[in-house]
Amino acid sequence: MMSINTAGLKNIKLPIRVMQRDGKIQDTVATIFLQAGLSNALEPNAVTSFTTILNRYSTQISVESFPDLLKEIVESFNAVSAEIEMSFPYYLEKSAPVTGTKSLMEYRCTFTGSLGDKEGFLLTVSVPVTTLCPCSKEISSEGAHNQRAEVTLSVRFNKMIWAEDVIELIEKSASCELFALLKRPDEKYVTEKAFANPMFVEDVVRKVAVLALEHPDIIWFSASVESFESIHKHSAYAYVDSGDIQEKSELR
Repeated sequence: MMSINTAGLKNIKLPIRVMQRDGKIQDTVATIFLQAGLSNALEPNAVTSFTTILNRYSTQISVESFPDLLKEIVESFNAVSAEIEMSFPYYLEKSAPVTGTKSLMEYRCTFTGSLGDKEGFLLTVSVPVTTLCPCSKEISSEGAHNQRAEVTLSVRFNKMIWAEDVIELIEKSASCELFALLKRPDEKYVTEKAFANPMFVEDVVRKVAVLALEHPDIIWFSASVESFESIHKHSAYAYVDSGDIQEKSELR
C-alpha cells in the first residue's frame, strides 16, 4: 500500500474568536488549512480527528493557543510536523480624518503556525491603501491619477505584535490610508493628502520595509504591494523581504 506523508484539512470554515490589542474579543469566520507530516500510515478516522481537535480550540484563537493546538495534533497522529493557517476578515473602527465619522474598516489577517522542522508563528496582514502616481503629477498641469493598492506584510517576531500594530505600520507607508466612510470634508482631506504624497509601489514597499527593519520586535518580514492601476489594464507590483536586505542603508 502506498504510504501518505502529509494529510489534513483545507478550506474548512469555522467561527473563531480573536483577541484584539485593546483586550476585546472579536467574533469572525476563518478559512482554515491544517496539515500534519505523518511518520506512519494515515489512520482511517484521521479527518474526523483533525476536525475534533480543531473545534476544541475555535472558541478563542490567539497566538498563545497555537502551540497547544499544534502539539495536540502532533501527539494525536504521532506526526513529525504540523501546520495550521487561519485567514479571516478583521474589523477595526476608524474615525474619518476631519468629521470624525466612525465606520468599520475590513482588513485580511492570517495566522500561520508550525511545529517541527519549520517551527514558529507568522502574522500576515493585507491592508488597502491609496497611492498617487509621482510621474503623473509631474507631467500634468491639473491633477494626477491615483489608485487603490493592497499592501501585504508578513512578520515573525520575538515579542508580541498585534494585527493593529502591523496595520498602523502599513498605513503610514502609503500616499494615504483608506476609510470605509467619508463625508465631503474627509474626502477633500484624503484627496489632497494623497496629492501631496505621491508614491510608486516601489516607494511604498521600501517605506514598509524601513519601518519593519526599525521595529525592535520584528525578526523577519516580507512585504508586497499591488497597485490596481486606474489608467492601465495591468497592476503594478513590488516585493521585498528581510532576507534580501543586507543593510538598512540599501532602502534609503
